[in-house]
Amino acid sequence: MSESTQTAAASAATGQKKHGRLARFFLADHRYVFLGTSVIALVGLWCGNQRHSDWSILASSYAVESVLYYALLAWVVISLVALVNKLIKWRDYAATSPFKKPRAMRIERICSYFVWVIAAIFVIDRGVLGLCSVVASSIALDSNPQDFLASTIYMVYNSRAVYLQGIITTIELALFGTIIAFFLALLLVFLRMLQIDRQDNDFIRFWKVIGQGFARIYSTIVRGTPMMVQGLIIYFAGYSVLRGTGMSVSEIGGIWSTFVASLTTISLNSTAYMMEVLRGGIESVDKGQTEAARSLGLSQWQAMSKVVFPQGIKNSIPALSNELVINIKDSSVLSVIGVVDLMFATTTIAGIYYKQMEIYVMTALVYLLLTAIASKLLTMLSHRLEVKAPGPVLGTSDVPVSKA
Repeated sequence: MSESTQTAAASAATGQKKHGRLARFFLADHRYVFLGTSVIALVGLWCGNQRHSDWSILASSYAVESVLYYALLAWVVISLVALVNKLIKWRDYAATSPFKKPRAMRIERICSYFVWVIAAIFVIDRGVLGLCSVVASSIALDSNPQDFLASTIYMVYNSRAVYLQGIITTIELALFGTIIAFFLALLLVFLRMLQIDRQDNDFIRFWKVIGQGFARIYSTIVRGTPMMVQGLIIYFAGYSVLRGTGMSVSEIGGIWSTFVASLTTISLNSTAYMMEVLRGGIESVDKGQTEAARSLGLSQWQAMSKVVFPQGIKNSIPALSNELVINIKDSSVLSVIGVVDLMFATTTIAGIYYKQMEIYVMTALVYLLLTAIASKLLTMLSHRLEVKAPGPVLGTSDVPVSKA
């Protein structure tokens, strides 16, 4: 059997196992059916008490809505009765309670499905359709409304071009900055871990010492200063250098834009952190691997590049992938140099409409969505490469590094 056939068969078996587990879950009589579904029922009751929207499907059928509402209320009451019964018969509840009889548990399970369906109807009617109604009415207005949600939608919709551009720029800065930083970190971590061999001549020894010193100083400076300050220094330093060549402001803008300066800042900043992460992953590789490679006649470069580095990089993948999520968030500080990222677009929209809270809450949700998507993709990558998935995402100042 070919490898692809085996993989397909394994995937099919996994899918069947998941479906079987799901079927057993729905057909099993659960111990805490009242506890779980009563919470769902309360959510449905809360939604049912909200005001009808213009798009509501239950607004025209009061009788149906009342039946659904009181069905949820009845379930909550029954759940309270079951709770009181359990408290009274705490020691022999399973043996004496009528709620624990096989037929009663089967009825409870079936009724719980109806509770989920009714609650879902209320959530869709008040939540989903209500939100659609607010969106439709907000984008049709000629002026900014006072309602928080409607105002947020109005501001984002009418400034959608700059807001979308900010999201795209943030993704580009984080993605390309992380990729560039990875390759730069590979180079610097090799310099950082250079060792002087006895057969090295004075010229090679000199450059190894220079390489080690440069990597150490670079890591210390970059990790010891804020990215915002680095962005300002890099942007104005590049501008001054190009200005000194006699170029005009428009010519400089075509070469040294705020986007290029921001990408340079993120790349150089992430390089220092990735270098330390890689160093920790490489140092976790058993030293016997290096000794065995050298005993086979490989040079230090060959031993590192063909034996140690591949294993060290794989060990570092979780922490390296976290850097992408960190860059999505930390790129917001670079709006200080005028790059049209998500944060710059947010402050621009807030200045246009003289409303801050609405657009800042919306931007926080967008950042949360971007980082959640990135985390999910990175987790899938880690599973694909059979390494431990990334842990909690820290800030750049919190990335754990190995001791020097």
